[in-house]
Amino acid sequence: MEVLSKLIEIIIYVAIGVIFCLIGYKITEKIFKKSFNLTEEIDNNNKAVGIMVSGMFIAIGIIMSGVL
Repeated sequence: MEVLSKLIEIIIYVAIGVIFCLIGYKITEKIFKKSFNLTEEIDNNNKAVGIMVSGMFIAIGIIMSGVL
């Protein structure tokens, strides 16, 4: 039973992490909306934007690991 509760806990933490990453992406997209579209730039293989977004996701993950 303990394994099942730990598995549920992990699934909840993963869901929270994904939600926060999506929220952070949407906020960043709104900030840069006037300059350029993040999704378009990633689709155009803009490596700088890809590195920026991946860094943002890593930062959100580090913050979440400290909080949770």
